[in-house]
Amino acid sequence: MLVDTGANVTLLRTDLAQKLKEQLIYTAPNISLKTATGEKTEIRGKLDASIECGSRKFHHRIYVADITDPCILGLDFLQKFNFTVDLEKNEIRTGGEEIPLFSASVQHSKSCSVLVKKRTIMPARSECLIQGIPEVPGQFRYAVTDFHSQVPQKGVLVAATLVDLEKEAIPVRVLNLNNTPKILDIGAVIVTCEPVVDIVARPQEFSEAQHLSSILESLEMLNEKQQIEVRKLLKEFQNLFSTCDADVGRCNMTQHRINTGDHPPIKQYPRRLPLARKEEAEHLVQEMVDNGIIEESSGPWASPIVLVKKKDGSTRFCVDYRKLNEITKKDSYPLPRIDDILDALNGSQWFTTLDLKSGYCRDEILPLFCVFSFFCYFGEISLFFLLLNYNL
Repeated sequence: MLVDTGANVTLLRTDLAQKLKEQLIYTAPNISLKTATGEKTEIRGKLDASIECGSRKFHHRIYVADITDPCILGLDFLQKFNFTVDLEKNEIRTGGEEIPLFSASVQHSKSCSVLVKKRTIMPARSECLIQGIPEVPGQFRYAVTDFHSQVPQKGVLVAATLVDLEKEAIPVRVLNLNNTPKILDIGAVIVTCEPVVDIVARPQEFSEAQHLSSILESLEMLNEKQQIEVRKLLKEFQNLFSTCDADVGRCNMTQHRINTGDHPPIKQYPRRLPLARKEEAEHLVQEMVDNGIIEESSGPWASPIVLVKKKDGSTRFCVDYRKLNEITKKDSYPLPRIDDILDALNGSQWFTTLDLKSGYCRDEILPLFCVFSFFCYFGEISLFFLLLNYNL
């Protein structure tokens, strides 16, 4: 994966995009991009996917094109998720996490074979660890084992494993699927190793300047020991706090179900919106697509959208699910009595309040029931929610 601050958009190579499960949205043939050399390359399509950087996953729209690199992380991705590029330390940072970079000029060593160290008999239909040695020692230290296509044993599978080639013996996990034992003689090639450029294990750093700054500023009333304890607590649970506007979190402890019984699908037509608000609606829809909240598809259910002004003047994107809610079988969730809650606070001296970054679009909808959340978007596109929104 190439990080390129000179690229305006994030790109994925065409052959890799076709292997992904995400739905590829084909674009018009007249859309193209201009490369660094001034040449034009056709955009094949676009898709919404999860990009894993460090210990986190980021939902982002990726454009598909015939490029040389497998994937190019562009300026749109880096700006959207507040990445900082540090060329001096050769790393990128976001949310206090440091992700190392490697120069594109690094030349990877060729793969090497691993040979069986001693004659081994693999029992039928069983798994075992076989000791191996590198065919050519000293090429590189860390590697990932991969099944060797020239291994003569049929019905034998080898697990991909990160190994240290400087060890006296390389453990290779092998599975014999045959109904008869298999024999591996000394010196037989059992697996190949692909080099690993580097392994970096760093704990996630707690960045006071960028993360939870408002909370840390309010610690002046505490003594030094209490401040240390609070900082330690915040550092331990820092992943629970939002790092940017797009980071609203996701709860997968339970998945929402929408039970409509055997009622036939309800399809409503979109309501008219002033042209002046169409651009605003398009921005809100694109923002939800980028954050992995909604996806484009088609289905038998449809509800109209409604744009509602909030107290602060911003717009809330809503869907009128009243007809769907009328036929949905409700579950009973009795709320605790307020007086019981107040009684539980008796004798306490310290009180803490926490506010969710977003009360909605955090809880997952069971994929089977996402079909009910479809909404019409100007009669041209149908989208559905992956997460529970305001009106369901």
